[in-house]
Amino acid sequence: MINVMRTCSLHQLHRVTYENGLRLQEKLVEMRQRDEIDDQLLLLEHPPVITLGRGGDLRNLLASGQLLQSHGVRFYETTRGGDITYHGPGQIVGYPIVHLGEGHRDVRKYVTRIEEVLIRTVAEYGITATRLEGKRGIWVGSNKIAAIGVRVARWVTSHGWALNVSTNLEHFRLITPCGIHGMGVTSIERETGRRVPLEEVRAVLSAKFAEVFERELVPRAETLRLIKVVAYDGDRVLLLHRRPERGNTWQPITGGIEDGESPIESARRELREETGQSAEPEPLDLVQSFMIDSQFLASQHPTPIIASEIAYAATLDSATPIRLDTSEHDACAWFTFAEAYEKIRWTDDREALERLQSQVAVS
Repeated sequence: MINVMRTCSLHQLHRVTYENGLRLQEKLVEMRQRDEIDDQLLLLEHPPVITLGRGGDLRNLLASGQLLQSHGVRFYETTRGGDITYHGPGQIVGYPIVHLGEGHRDVRKYVTRIEEVLIRTVAEYGITATRLEGKRGIWVGSNKIAAIGVRVARWVTSHGWALNVSTNLEHFRLITPCGIHGMGVTSIERETGRRVPLEEVRAVLSAKFAEVFERELVPRAETLRLIKVVAYDGDRVLLLHRRPERGNTWQPITGGIEDGESPIESARRELREETGQSAEPEPLDLVQSFMIDSQFLASQHPTPIIASEIAYAATLDSATPIRLDTSEHDACAWFTFAEAYEKIRWTDDREALERLQSQVAVS
C-alpha cells in the first residue's frame, strides 16, 4: 500500500497584528474543520505584543500600562494554552492549522513534534536545544529560545510557537516569561554571535516542519498585493470613508498593485486617483499581511482572501480640496492622530498611523 503524504499549504506572511492573526486563524480553523481546505502553516512576525494564555497568571506581567506604552508594546489576553509570553520583530511565529486525524489525536505528542521541529531548526546553527521536564518550549541551558502554546478545537490545531532569531530580548524583562521564575531567554543571534537572516531561518523551519510532520509543503502566494498611503499635512492625517457597500469604514488611501506596476507606482497612482493631488510617497518601512473578509471581494476570489500591503506616507496640503473617487468613498476629513485612532477600524491601519506618528515625532 502506497503511503500518500498529506499536503500542507505554506503561507509566508509579513508583519501581522496579533488581532489580525487571531482572525485569520479562526477562519482557517473553521474551514479546516469543515474539510474545505488542507492543512495550513502560517509563518509571520507580530508587532511588539505581550499575550496571556487562558489560565495564565496576570501577576507575571511586570510592567504597568504606561511602561508598556512607552516601549510600544501591547497587551492581549488570548485563547491559547500556556502562560505569558512576548512576540515581536525578529521572532518567527508559526501557526500550524493541522487536523490531527484518526490515530493522531494526542495533543501531548503534537506538542512534542513541534518541539522536535524547533530543536532540529536551531541545530542547523550549531545550537543544542533540549526539552525540560514540566516546562514547555525548547531551552538552551536555562534560557528559553522558543515558546510554545497551542489550542485544539475539534482536533484542529491553532496557535503554535515563537522562535527567537534576532528578537529584542530586553522586552522579556517586562514579564516573567511563561510564568517560570529563575529562567532566562535567548535567541539564535545571541547564541551564534552573528546576524542570521529571518528568511533563511524560515526556510529551515519549513523544511524541518515538513520532515517531522511528514507533510508536502505547498507555497501559497497572497491573494492580493496592495499599497497603503497615509496622507498627512504635518499635524493631521487624511482619512477616507468607504461607502456602505464597500465596508463603511474610515481608512487611509489604499489600492491594488496592478499588473506591470511597481508598488511605488501604485502608491502614486492611488494617491492621485483618490485625492486629485500629486505627491511623492515615502516608504514607512512596513509590509503587512492580513485577511480581508469582504462579500464584494469573495465574489471574485476564493476564500480566505489574504493580502499583503506595503505602507507609504505622503505630505499633502490640507487647504487644497480633495477630489474623491465617489465609486469607493462618500466622505473624507482631516484628523489629528488621536482622532484618527478613534475613527479607524483595522489594526493594520493603526500600526501604519503609529509608524508615521513616531517618524513625525523625531523629525
